[in-house]
Parts: sequence; structure tokens; C-alpha cells
Amino acid sequence: MSGESKGVSDWWRTSIIEMAPGIIRYRGYPIQELIGQISFAQMIWLMTRGELPSEGQGRLLDAALMSAVDHGPQAPSIAIARMAATCGVGLNNAMASAVNVLGDVHGGAGEQAVEMYESIAARIDSGAGLEEAVRDGLDEAIARYGKFVAGFGHRFHPIDPRASRLLKLVDASARAGHVNGRFAGIARAVEDELAARKGGKRIPMNIDGATAVIYAELGFPSPLARGLFCLSRSVGILAHAWEQSQQGGRNKGPIPREYLWTYDGPAQRSVPTPDA
Repeated sequence: MSGESKGVSDWWRTSIIEMAPGIIRYRGYPIQELIGQISFAQMIWLMTRGELPSEGQGRLLDAALMSAVDHGPQAPSIAIARMAATCGVGLNNAMASAVNVLGDVHGGAGEQAVEMYESIAARIDSGAGLEEAVRDGLDEAIARYGKFVAGFGHRFHPIDPRASRLLKLVDASARAGHVNGRFAGIARAVEDELAARKGGKRIPMNIDGATAVIYAELGFPSPLARGLFCLSRSVGILAHAWEQSQQGGRNKGPIPREYLWTYDGPAQRSVPTPDA
């Protein structure tokens, strides 16, 4: 290969996929061997991590991904998907519009929770006790992101039914040796510390806190937690965009048209007359 042609081929470098006529390999595995042999969750792991997970690891990742697919049209991303569908755009446009709002506030809690758990774990590794590490890690998270602690409490669910089920799966996975259970213990300690600070009133772990436990247990870096949530929620986004496209409707906004927003600007006034 000449230096010029190598310069062209090296314009992009990737260890993810190798492709040539008749050949497709992901991380070295031929696609024809992967098809029918591994799950979509295992494929996500392979693509993002470089190796195939164990069956137990793949099942735990799959549980986290499927648990967060939807939370109804009151969730901004789902509402946006449905509104976009009534504007006459295609499914891909509706999905892109919805995914684009999965930011720090709506969609970033899992990433922030993993960050907090990892920060606490690092303090423990440096010699701090669990209670001290949790206090300091929680204080750091609050200082960075505000008083609403990512992964704990829910505005709709006094007890998030998804969280307890996911934690049971983590516990079972730890007993089977697929994960070590360390981050589940840290998350429960955070829950206890929050209760102590609230005079005994518990602020239960929510879906973001529980999936963050799984992602941390499985070794996913915190930024990938948000990306994984985007993949998960995209399923609900697609379903709602498709349903809305079948229901019809044109240019539906966030509230029915018979209701108007609150106006709090100046009262009606006249445009000043120009000086003669």
C-alpha cells in the first residue's frame, strides 16, 4: 500500500468493525457467527466494550435496558416524539427530536448516579470507611448537581417498582458471581444516609439509581450510562411516535388548544406615536 493510499485508509481508524466485500466483522467476530447466537444486549456490550459479556452479565444488562424503555407521555422525550409525529415528520425525525432532549435533567441522572457511586468507591479504596465515603461522595454530588440527588426519589412513585426488582436481580447476580455487589451496597448506603439527613424519612432509590448500580457493577464508564439510557428510552420513543402516527392528529402542542398559557407580560399598550 502506498503512503498516499494508507493516508486515506487511516483517515478513520476503528477497532470496532472490519469490512470488505463479503466480510463484516465486529471486534473480530464474523457477523454470520454472531447472528442468532448473541442477544441485542450482548451486542451492545461487544460494540461498546470490545469483548462479549458472560451470559449472566448480558442478562443483567438486558434487564437494565428493558426496565427504562418508557414512562408515558408526561415524560418530555415521549411527549416530544408524539408532538413531532403530528407535524408530519418521519419516525426517524420524531425519534431524533425526542432523543435530543435527553440531557442532564431528563436523561442524565443515571450517568450522575454512576459518577457518585464511583466517587464513593474511590474514597473507600483510598482508605475511607463506608459511612465517611458516602457522606463525602454525597456532598460532592450535591455541590455539583444541586439538592436533587440523581437516582433517588421520584415525583410520581413513592416507591419505584422498577428499582426493587432490579436490585433483586443484582443481588442474585452477585450470589452467582457475575458481579461483586459492591455498588449495590454503596447505593443502599446512600439511601440510608439520605434518610438520616431527612430525620428518618426515606428517599427510595429510583430507576436511574438502580440502573446506575447495574452499569457500575458491570464496569460501564459513567458517560456510557447516559448513552445506554438513550438506547433504552428510544424503544418507548419509537413506540409512541408510531402509535401517534396511526392515531393521526395535526400539529398537536403540549396542551389542548382550548387552554391557553399564563401571560404575565405588560398589559395592552399603544405603540408610541413618532415625533412630528
